[in-house]
Amino acid sequence: MSYIKHRADESQEDYLETILLLQRRLGQVRSIDIANEMNFSKPSVSVAMKNLREKSYITMSENGFIMLTESGKKRAENVLERHTILSDWLIGLGVNRQTAMEDACRMEHDLSEESFEAIKNAVRSS
Repeated sequence: MSYIKHRADESQEDYLETILLLQRRLGQVRSIDIANEMNFSKPSVSVAMKNLREKSYITMSENGFIMLTESGKKRAENVLERHTILSDWLIGLGVNRQTAMEDACRMEHDLSEESFEAIKNAVRSS
């Protein structure tokens, strides 16, 4: 996989995770909510939402509300699970919370399924 394609996938995952978290917190999500949460410009978010719609990860209502499709929700939940488990694991190892959250965000995209499952099992059994 090329670096550019990988970065695009990582960016999409970050958007999906953010949409999921905002839906849980706010109920309904608009592009401006995503822009504010991620500190991105509205035009950048608009392009990202177009890409997510084209991949059928989200739908948008006539009022501009963004909803995850079943495949978008599944991918977002997978990324969120990885982020949560990895940050909890790092915090448990003594890493400061802010560093653990930042490192988990980077790791969640690149870690193999095998390594993630091993970490998840270790975290859950401790």
